[in-house]
Parts: sequence; C-alpha cells; structure tokens
Amino acid sequence: MAKRVAIDIGGTFTDFVGLDEGSGEITLEKTLTTPKNFAEGVIEAVVKSGLDPHEFRQFVHGTTVVINALTERKGAKVALITTVGFRDVLEIQRANRPDMYNLFYRKPKPFVPRRFRFEVRERVNYKGEVLIPLVEEDVVQAVEACKAAGIEAIAVCYIHSYANPEHERRTREIIRELYPEAAVTLSHEITREWREYERTNTTVLNAYVQPIAARYLATLDEELTRLGVTGTKYAMQSNGGTTTFAHAQRVPIHLVESGPVGGVIGAGVVAKAVGEESIIAFDMGGTTAKVSLIDRGQLKINTDYHLEKTGIWAGYPLKIPVVDIVEVGAGGGSIAWIDQGGALHVGPKSAGADPGPACYDLGGTEPTVTDANLLAGRLNPDYFLGGEMRLRVDLAEEAIRKVAEPFGLTPVEAALGIIRLANANMRAALERVSIERGYDPRDFTLVAYGGAGGLHAATLARELRMKKVIVPRAPGQFSAWGMLMTDLRHDFILTRVMPCVPERLKEIRAEFERLSAEARKQFQEEGFPLDKVWIELFLDLRYKGQEHTVRTPVPAEALEEGDLEAVIGKFHELHEKAYSFRLDDPVEIVNFHVVGWGEVEKPPFVPLDGGGRDLEKAFKGKRIVHFDEVGGVESAVYERDLIPIGVPIEGPAIIEEPACTTVVCPEQVVEVDRFGNLVITEVGR
Repeated sequence: MAKRVAIDIGGTFTDFVGLDEGSGEITLEKTLTTPKNFAEGVIEAVVKSGLDPHEFRQFVHGTTVVINALTERKGAKVALITTVGFRDVLEIQRANRPDMYNLFYRKPKPFVPRRFRFEVRERVNYKGEVLIPLVEEDVVQAVEACKAAGIEAIAVCYIHSYANPEHERRTREIIRELYPEAAVTLSHEITREWREYERTNTTVLNAYVQPIAARYLATLDEELTRLGVTGTKYAMQSNGGTTTFAHAQRVPIHLVESGPVGGVIGAGVVAKAVGEESIIAFDMGGTTAKVSLIDRGQLKINTDYHLEKTGIWAGYPLKIPVVDIVEVGAGGGSIAWIDQGGALHVGPKSAGADPGPACYDLGGTEPTVTDANLLAGRLNPDYFLGGEMRLRVDLAEEAIRKVAEPFGLTPVEAALGIIRLANANMRAALERVSIERGYDPRDFTLVAYGGAGGLHAATLARELRMKKVIVPRAPGQFSAWGMLMTDLRHDFILTRVMPCVPERLKEIRAEFERLSAEARKQFQEEGFPLDKVWIELFLDLRYKGQEHTVRTPVPAEALEEGDLEAVIGKFHELHEKAYSFRLDDPVEIVNFHVVGWGEVEKPPFVPLDGGGRDLEKAFKGKRIVHFDEVGGVESAVYERDLIPIGVPIEGPAIIEEPACTTVVCPEQVVEVDRFGNLVITEVGR
C-alpha cells in the first residue's frame, strides 16, 4: 500500500514516521543524528524502518541544516550589492539595543565583512518610482570584484525594491552573464516588507545558507531516488506549511525553524480532536525546548523573528513569516556547569548527539539533564529507546559529581538541582508566550512532546497552574508526525502605507487580488491543482503615528461588502489584547498579507482501538523516584501501550514507552483518553 513518510532531524535524534494509507498503521523509528552529514541519518532512518521506499507516495522533511549553518557560521562566502549610501546598514543596525545599560555591549557582527559590501548608483522611492536609473557599470565592477574574491553567493538589496524590483532583476541578469557560478538572492524574492536593516539582513542570511542548503536537498533527493523514492518530496517551512524541495532550494531561509513547527501543527491537530482550542505546545528534545501558543485554534505567526536573540543580545532579524516559537537551551543534552562566581547553570550548551550525555557511554563526560533524570530514577537505564541503548548510571553519577561536590551535595541532590534549573529555564519560556503577551496560562492546556517533554511537563504545568497536560501518542517522533498533518503554504506580503478608510476600498481590493493571483501562480508553477488551493487575507494595521503593527484577519465577505469597520473593530480588539489599550485615532494600513494554502491529503485522526489493554499487564513494577516536594518515593511504573482507556492512575507514577518517558507527580492523576493521549490533571481539580 502507498505510504506517507515524514523525517525530522533534531539536535540529538533523527525521527521517522511512516503512515500506511490503507491500514492506518504507523511505523516509528529513531536514529542518532549525524551532524557531519545529515543525509546519512535520514537514509539510515529510512532503511531502519524496514518499509519499501518504492511505496512512498509523499515524503515530508524537517531539517536543521539551515539553522545549524547559521549558528555554527558554516555558510557560504557572501557579498552584498546595495544602493549607494546603504553599505553600512548591516553595521549600523538598530539603536534600541536590548541591554541598554551594559557598557560592554557589542553589536552582532554582520555576516558580510565591509570589504565585500558594494554600492551601486540607483534609487527608487517608496512608491516604486525610479529616481535614479540603475548604473550598470557599477554592477559590473561589483561583480568583477566578487569574482576576484571567490565569493560563492551574492545578496542584492536595493532601497525600496519591495515597491519596484526592476533594478534587482536587471542586476541578477548582469551577475548571470559575468559570474554564473555565484548563487544570487534578490531581496524582493525573500521579503517585500520595508525596514531596510531587517530586509537586508534577511537577504544576506538567505544567500549565506543557499549553497549549503541547495547541496543538501539535492544530495538527499538523489539518495532518496537511489533508494527508490519516486513520490512527491516536501520540506517543512517555518510558516507552518510545506513547500517543494525545488522551492526550498531557492529560498532556504524559510526553513530556519523547519523542525519545531511540525510539532506545533501536530499539537493543534491533537487539541482540536479532544476539544481543547487553547493550548501551549511544549517540545523538549535533546538540545533545546520550544514553546508556542495556540489561542482558540489560531496559530501565532509573525515576521519579526530574531536568530540568536537573548535578553542581552540583539541577535539577527529575519523578515519572514515564522510560527511564534520561543526556544531556550534546555534539552536532555543541556550541560550543567558552574560559573566563576560559583553559581550553577544548565545550558545553553548541549552535549548533542556527539558525544552525547555521559550516560550514553559515547564519550561524553559532562553532566546533563538526561544524566540528572537517570539519577533521579525517572529514566529506566534498560529501556531507553525501547532497550536499543543501555544507559550507564555509574557514568551519569560520575559526571554529576563534578557539580555536586563543590556544593557539598550528594549526586542525587545535585541531579534534582539540575532538573529544577532546567525547569526554571523552560518555565520562563512558557511565561514569555503567555503572561508576557496578555494570556493567563491557567486558561491553557499543555501539550507536551519530544523525547524529554514528558519528563518535565507535569511539573511545569503544576507550577503555572495550567488546566491539564496532554502527552500525545508517539511523543518522541511527534514533530515528524505533525509534518504529515500540514498543507502547502506560501506567504505574499507587501508594504504599502495608506489610510484604512472606505475611500481606499477599491485600491485595497486590487492589491489583495494581485497578491492572490501571485499565490495561485506559485502553486501552478509547482504543479499543484488550483481546486485544492484557498486564500487567507490579512492586513498589518496600526494607529496613525505608531511604529509597530497588529496583524488583523480580513474576511473575504468584508471586502465584498465593503465593510472595513468590521476589520477595524477586530484590530481594536487585537491591539487591546496585545497592549492593554485602544485609541480613537485613525487606523493605517502598513502591509498587505496573503496566505496561499494548498490542501494536502492528511491521515485521519481516529480513536484508539482499546483491545488487548489491561492494567495488570501494563504494570512493570515499582522503583524509587525522587521529587522535590517529597524526596525519594516508591512509584509505580507502567507500559503506556498496555494501559486501558479511561482508567485513572494516581501519581507518583512513571509511564514508559520506547522513545519517551512521562513522569506523573504526587497528587496528580493520569489516564489514557480515547485517542491514546495521556491526560494528566491535579487530584481534586
């Protein structure tokens, strides 16, 4: 039977999910990520699954190639060609630095050194009118300099090219004539929003990763074809949709959060099935923990993503649509360390897959969160990855002694301290997507997944007094499963500042019609049937005189009936929710935003067959598990797939499955719902 397959590359493991379209049977596999050549891990996962690649009708891939190339600075040698006077926009950046009282603050170093930033004479105004024609001689000189310097990729970003891209297109023609070996990125093909620094940086970063991402996807495509995969191949994008391998090779920057987004999509599907519209998705893997909020079924997407941003570091802005995900360096492989002042920290550095936590016995010697969970009794050393990998308790204890002895603690006490610190880091992330944005976490359910999500979710939900915790089936491969639930998506955003008034309705309609036509053309070029394409409309609105905007949905009927007041009313509501106030000031349009969706057939989310499940069979014995509030207590251990539906189990308890372990704290209760999810609630709530 035809099968659909999704593979997600994580920092530690590569996850495989295969779905048989006929029987609905799901195949799950997990292999160690291969950082030196990610394609090896992907192919290994396909082979290990035992499925016939000739039967793969659809292949969806989430990859960390782009984010890794950026964070590890392993991209191409890049040059920038820009309008005269704007050579140093990457250096000037923004004045509103995040750590304003830090006298030692340093701006992020541009990805293009000044000697490889070239100016050419040309000028277009914000209306798209040509003020100074492109001086092609300047472009020729810049390209010749790039060629002499061995530049691999060229980013082209002219002032106001979002309004009129003619000069950028002509520049590409010249580059292709003189230096066809160079990869070329034009800013208007990446983003057509204003903000020169953000637009330029986004263009540069796409150029920086384009050669490596294109080679990776081409190599993977060849390897999969060699195995016999002839089905359609898609790449997961940061905007919550998928795209073809060919499109991803041209604009790989859209894959920057490729992997985590699949899990958020999957969490939304699970939540809808069980009647929970407002959730926080919590994904804890081997390297990081990611959280994202879904409010009443609506995924949060913005175009103000910052790579490597922290509370004291500005990071690098990317002006592309990205699912609103907050990421912290707190994963199973996060390393515990003591600073010069004698304080204990956890992360952001991770042991990753190579050498991995000390207990993996693969060469790692530093104490990690996984080592701490093992010492605290939360992990079964003989059942990690279903018994494929045996964990070494002695090596975990030896590693944790490094941070225990300076404080005069036992290894178990230090392990609990490491877990507490990791939880504090992840709680801060949960608060950032909820409390700091006007949401009360008590109104939300926590959907936890990832290889380590179940180990920490119950404690985090208790601390934030959340309604409940849902741990879906196959949490260790959940992001890959979520990729099977996604549709194709393309975003078309254009900056055009104008009053949001009925007198401009004709122009507003025309702009939306033009962008919608671009969306349909994109799907047509990809060979996707237009009868399965639908369009969503948004406006980025602000009060006149404000700096920033609020993305506001525009129902199609509002445009047809000319009812802009309904759109403006929604803007007031969203603005008040985000900033706690509304004004009577005139409302202004900044950006038009069209989202084109291409509907892909998805696996049905059907109730679980409860046959063969028995609590006595599920019971695996008891072991001592350590908790902050009660210390070491005897806790029952169960095999997840044998727990009957609807039977409550009181904590403390450990629920085991091959790729994930779920901890149920004292005074909590867990049961399996009709879809096979674990549902954890507080006793008496």
